Amino acid sequence: MDVPAFQKISLGALEYKRCNSLMEPPCRFFASVSAAENKPFYFLHAVYEGIIAGGAAGVIAEAVLYPIDTIKTRLQAVHGGGKINLKGLYSGLAGNLAGVLPASAIFVGVYEPIKQKLLKSLPENLCALAQLTAGAIGGAASSLVRVPTEVVKQRMQTGQFASAPDAIRLIVSKEGFKGLYVGYGSFLLRDLPFDAIQFCIYEQMLMGYKLAAKRDPKDAEIAIVGAFAGAITGAMTTPLDVVKTRLMVQGSANQYKGIFDCARTIAKEEGTRALLKGIGPRVLWIGVGGAIFFGVLEKTKQILAQRCPEPKM
Repeated sequence: MDVPAFQKISLGALEYKRCNSLMEPPCRFFASVSAAENKPFYFLHAVYEGIIAGGAAGVIAEAVLYPIDTIKTRLQAVHGGGKINLKGLYSGLAGNLAGVLPASAIFVGVYEPIKQKLLKSLPENLCALAQLTAGAIGGAASSLVRVPTEVVKQRMQTGQFASAPDAIRLIVSKEGFKGLYVGYGSFLLRDLPFDAIQFCIYEQMLMGYKLAAKRDPKDAEIAIVGAFAGAITGAMTTPLDVVKTRLMVQGSANQYKGIFDCARTIAKEEGTRALLKGIGPRVLWIGVGGAIFFGVLEKTKQILAQRCPEPKM
């Protein structure tokens, strides 16, 4: 029996293809994916599924790992060799979850339909580009909620405010509405590449695993892939995270004039190693967070697919 040029593994709405021939070089660099030819794409259903699954995954991951995030923030905010306070590690959690829920819902609600649309439009060897683009667009859309949430959260984590409502009121009264978006540029500089890279690494690793195992991954295996994707991306973007944290917690003092001034000042006054402050907690936080987030995300999508199947033609 002849072996076909490609072995196909049907996985729901998508077909993942493994290249068995050297005549198809794109397959050697990225796992390739194409939408099933006769499978219709329902944009609103993808948005709905993404919003529910993304919101659930974001809230659960954030709640579980909030203390590690607090330690990371305090490590990055302290200057020189100052010590950090390990009390009140859940400070600001409730207010943060109120922002994480819509932000995560918006991100995945935008990412999933755009990714699927691009996968149908682009050549299959450019699937990684579809994932990178969808991740960046999803991050940009959710940043309108994520940035104020991050500003309030980090001010509370560093002990500047006692509650989220007080934080919002005082920030607006002292710094104006733009105070809620301080560090917006550094946030985008960190999170747009972070979102794009993390989701692309996750999708590519998951597709590669499915092809190698010739089956759908189990829940624990999805979590492990998510952990690797998160940890790798977290380490790569730590310097950007340090700059973003310093800009967001400086308040009305305006110690730093912008992204590049902040990075230059940190390196000059504290050494370049200061740009890697908190890398340990960050890699741990995002690695474990990736396992939880992607594990819950995929499980929620499975449940939604069973209870709310796509409409038939």
